[in-house]
Amino acid sequence: MHIRNIRLFNFKNYGEETAEFAPGLNCVVGDNGAGKTNLLDAIHYLSLTRSAFSVIDKDQVRHEEEAFLIQGTFVRDGKPQEVRVGWQRSSGKTVLVDGSAYDRLSDHVGRFPVVLIAPDDTDLVREGSEPRRKFVDAILAQSDPRYLQDLIDYYKYLRQRNALLKLFGERRYFDRQQLEIYTLRLVELGERIHERRKEFTGAYAEIFREQYAWISEGRENTSIAYRSEASGGLAALMEERLEKDRLLERTTAGVHRDDYRFLINGHSLKKYGSQGQQKSFVIALKLTQFHYLSKLRGDQPVLLLDDIFDKLDPHRIAQLIRRILSKDTGQVFMTDARADRTRQILSEWSDKIQYYMIADGTIRKADE
Repeated sequence: MHIRNIRLFNFKNYGEETAEFAPGLNCVVGDNGAGKTNLLDAIHYLSLTRSAFSVIDKDQVRHEEEAFLIQGTFVRDGKPQEVRVGWQRSSGKTVLVDGSAYDRLSDHVGRFPVVLIAPDDTDLVREGSEPRRKFVDAILAQSDPRYLQDLIDYYKYLRQRNALLKLFGERRYFDRQQLEIYTLRLVELGERIHERRKEFTGAYAEIFREQYAWISEGRENTSIAYRSEASGGLAALMEERLEKDRLLERTTAGVHRDDYRFLINGHSLKKYGSQGQQKSFVIALKLTQFHYLSKLRGDQPVLLLDDIFDKLDPHRIAQLIRRILSKDTGQVFMTDARADRTRQILSEWSDKIQYYMIADGTIRKADE
């Protein structure tokens, strides 16, 4: 699968702009702030109906405008499909595929998969558990519609249970039977989510070790460990935490507290990994996402690489580029602020690359 073209209208710093893309490697260069990342985010929007960098749709509209539109043509097995994602202040978001709307926006997730590697991805290592959960959930959402629906339902019941606990605290009373309605649903959904995450982690970790070993040439041993309170039985744990939940007026047990440990040579990557090792680890995580989805779906996602050369030594860069330009990678978008560096790094593969220059909200092929 690849994206053939894109049209942007009042999206971020773009007024009205169109571009045609190559099915292989598309290298996008330009100064910082020119719109390179915004172009990748537009492709992300077409795939997942949301920005990779902000959950607020109105923040994506060009300054002082009332709406934005992203339109693109994906090609799978030679068949084109047009995707349109639009947002208006007066009516909100719409998503159309070949002119038809969805009953639920979540039904679009996974139809046109993408994998984005961006500078802020190192937050997966440095921050708390939430970014790591969201990372895993995003992969499973693109590959398993039932998991996505279970996750949506789980957080719906979690919000309702927390609201009820808060109401009990404000009104100084407690109705165990009323609370149990939400608790039972959280247990049922949470156990299914836990089993799917556990199954996923085993399969994912195996592919990940291969990807990291390729980038580092086997110089470090790495692993991913899934940690969940649900491992010992969620129903019993929620009963045990009931009084604590009443006191704190929120649900303190469940799969919304799951975490994933990243280890290098048996130690915490966050504490003992260098910047280069952390960046390599994150890139390997995302390349694993690409290969996992490719294997599961029998179709290659579009790979988006935003400023990936930063904090990598030349040897790891060379290994990464060889991996990316292998015959099984498909369509790739790569951005860099330094055009000379990019051309030097990619010089031996120049015949496989289409360059684009972005400046002042315009996109043009570099040879035009």
